[in-house]
Amino acid sequence: MNTFLHRSEDRGHVKAGWLDTRHSFSFGSWYDPKYMGVGSLRVINDDTIAAHNGFGTHPHDNMEILTCVLAGTISHRDSMGNERHIKAGEWQLMSAGTGVRHSEMNHGDDPVHMLQIWIIPNVKDVKPNYQQIQRDPKQTPNEWQLITGPGSDAPMHIHQNAEVKAAWLEKGHELPVQATQKFNYVHVIEGEIEIAGQSVKAGDAYLFDEPATLKAHKDSQFIWFDLAA
Repeated sequence: MNTFLHRSEDRGHVKAGWLDTRHSFSFGSWYDPKYMGVGSLRVINDDTIAAHNGFGTHPHDNMEILTCVLAGTISHRDSMGNERHIKAGEWQLMSAGTGVRHSEMNHGDDPVHMLQIWIIPNVKDVKPNYQQIQRDPKQTPNEWQLITGPGSDAPMHIHQNAEVKAAWLEKGHELPVQATQKFNYVHVIEGEIEIAGQSVKAGDAYLFDEPATLKAHKDSQFIWFDLAA
C-alpha cells in the first residue's frame, strides 16, 4: 500500500489580521514543494474569518471551488448574480469555468470557520455555475454522505472524475473506504480516527490507495476524497 500521513503541524500557517488560515497544500505566500496537492485535489484551506471581515471581490477561472462551513455563516456574492448565505452544515460548489468574480464575507458578530477546497477540473472553459446543499453529517452519524461527484445522481455535479464524501463517526464505530479512482485522501476535521494502524487526528490527513477501514477513537468528523491521478 502506498501511504502518506500528512500531519496538521506540517500545514502552512498564515495569520494576517482578520484571517487565520492553515494550508494543506502550497497556496499564496506559503510554498513547500512537498505539498502541491494530490491528484486533482489542489487546495484545502482551513480558514477562520473574524467578524465583519472577509474576502473582497476577486476572480477565479477553470477551478472547482468547494466551501464547507463548519461554524457561522459566510455570505457569497458573485458576477453570475448569486447572493447566498452558506451556514454551518452547508456546502457550496462554484465551477469557475470561463471566469467568475465573487466575494465571501462574514457579516456576523462571531468568527466563521470553513474549509475551502479547490479541485482542478477535467474540462476547461465551461459556463460558470453555482450549487449549494445542506449536508451535516452529524445528523446522520456513522455513514458516508456524498457531497459532490461527476454523476447525475450526485447532489452537486463536479467537472472531474472525483467524489467528495463526509462523515461523522461516533467513538468505536467503523466505516469502510473503497476507492473507485487511484487515490484515497481522508482529511480529519475534528476527533481522531485510525486508518491502517495509523492515528489520524484533527488537521491531519492520510493518503492511501487500497481498501481500508476507518475506526473512530473519538467522535470524529472527516472528509474523504476519492481522486483520479
